[in-house]
Amino acid sequence: MRNVVPSGMTVEGWALFVSDAGRYWATRVKPFSDAEGTAGAWRTVDADDERTLALEIAEQESLAALATLGDEQ
Repeated sequence: MRNVVPSGMTVEGWALFVSDAGRYWATRVKPFSDAEGTAGAWRTVDADDERTLALEIAEQESLAALATLGDEQ
């Protein structure tokens, strides 16, 4: 397993890598809270390419943000 993405893409708070089989993976360095996980945010996602991986990461961060909206009041 290589611990890099060919383009050099980085996402703050996420570790990105490409498996030996060529699959793109990202794991969030800090786990989501229980509430964020219950809302559907996954700590590890995979994709066929970098663009789709970036979209998967954004989706997880959006789910986590929605889960904590009520906590700010």
